[in-house]
Amino acid sequence: MKPLVSGAAPWTDLPVDIGHRLRPALPSVAVEIIDTIAREVPSYSRPLEGTFGAGVRRGVEVALNRFLDLPGSTQPALQPRDRDVYLALGRGELRQGRTLEVLLAAYRVGARVAFRRFAGLARESGMDPDAVVALAEAIFAYIDELSAASVEGFATEQSHRAGERDRLRGRLLELLISGVADDTAIEEAAAEAGWPIPESVVPIVVPREQSHGLALRLGPAALVARSGEFVVALVATPTSEQARRSLHRQLRGRRCMISLPTPCRDLAASLRVGTLAIRLLDSTPSDGSPGSGPVQVADRLVDLVLRRDPALVAALAERELAPLAGLSAGARQRLTETLLAWLAYRGERNRVAAALHVHPQTIAYRLTKLRQLFGEALVDPDRRFALELALRAATPEPTPRDNSSG
Repeated sequence: MKPLVSGAAPWTDLPVDIGHRLRPALPSVAVEIIDTIAREVPSYSRPLEGTFGAGVRRGVEVALNRFLDLPGSTQPALQPRDRDVYLALGRGELRQGRTLEVLLAAYRVGARVAFRRFAGLARESGMDPDAVVALAEAIFAYIDELSAASVEGFATEQSHRAGERDRLRGRLLELLISGVADDTAIEEAAAEAGWPIPESVVPIVVPREQSHGLALRLGPAALVARSGEFVVALVATPTSEQARRSLHRQLRGRRCMISLPTPCRDLAASLRVGTLAIRLLDSTPSDGSPGSGPVQVADRLVDLVLRRDPALVAALAERELAPLAGLSAGARQRLTETLLAWLAYRGERNRVAAALHVHPQTIAYRLTKLRQLFGEALVDPDRRFALELALRAATPEPTPRDNSSG
């Protein structure tokens, strides 16, 4: 809501003396407003005692007194000291655990009661009917201004709390990552951050550009904070397949790595693995749609080991796959995928054919060619192992799956 522009306020056209005519009734109008709010707004139905009661009464009294100062003037609805009252009421709603709608409902009730009483008194004093209509417009425009101030106060408090919570959770994550903080310090920091420490967690490493709305999506049970160039979320380790699937649904659409389960005291090692994984591994999920979901580090450990030192892997691939170097690109690809499938399925020709969707006779032909190229390397266990490592490192696609019933 935007504040009204000075000079365009509807109370400018009200008779200047209307405030003097209505002010004697102000105490009884205030009582009626408070009673009606307590009756019609359930959250305000409790006895108006203590700070809560004082806040409600002050809000009503300041609102009525200030409004009766406005007729015939071009003043803004609220002076700074008056506005502070409604900013504070907005902040107080959040601190009391209520939604802002409760306060705005109370404002609407107050406006309705004030107009009914003030309009009746104005008519009794002989006010022109057109002026009564202007009075209605002025009251409801004025309530909009009060509401806008409280909305701002509520939002400011939300922002302050979010910032403070982020600071506390960031500090807690730093303590957990450090590996040197004692249990007492961690427990105190966790209590301040409002995060019960699970027995086991999985760190989720997310690039900052993918982290928007992550904390909201994962809920208050997750500890979400920045760590260097990434955002890290700690969630309790899923203990069932259903829980694991639920976590994947929550992360759908984000490029991220779910690292290895770990006690919080050993977080640093698992977080290091997750960070390394997101730097080294292609995070395209198994369904082939980039960015449509997380990657489970536990499912990619072999890839991670292979890519840990690209120079060594490149040297291994160059040495072991040298017999394929002189072939055309198409022939090299066909023989590469055939050799990898043959190694994966331990030489079972029919399974290799099913996985590659070709005739077994075609596989037989390719294997003859591979034996000519690689010779004794295909029967030596150590060379076969080195070949499979080199092929897996050099092949971006996963090993073809045999979908046959056998």
